[in-house]
Amino acid sequence: MVDTTVKTQPRPFVTMAHRWSSGICDCWSDLPQCCFAFWCFPCFACITAREAGECLCLPLLDAFGAIPPITTALRVSVRQQYGIEGSICNDCVYACFCGPCSWCQISREMKKRKNPITIANKMISVNI
Repeated sequence: MVDTTVKTQPRPFVTMAHRWSSGICDCWSDLPQCCFAFWCFPCFACITAREAGECLCLPLLDAFGAIPPITTALRVSVRQQYGIEGSICNDCVYACFCGPCSWCQISREMKKRKNPITIANKMISVNI
């Protein structure tokens, strides 16, 4: 009798602990996502916010501030959720001067951290 057990676990990040898995300008590592953010940034930001568990239209509020508060807040939230080192000062700089790249980095990070790995174990039982 063959019993197959499948377990889904979060992807381990032993070598990337406390760091972003990609740089702020690594948009080329996920070209479709980069193009979507470039051609329809408001839609991309809203979808990324929803995937982070926030209100779908929350990023639209960024247009009303000198420092994009939603981009900064979501960046801080993702850093804290995944234990990524950084500072609110750096988050503000990225939000102000690299907004679309910052949203792409957030989206890539969530994809990599939430992408589960599947482990299949086959246990063989032999009746004697």
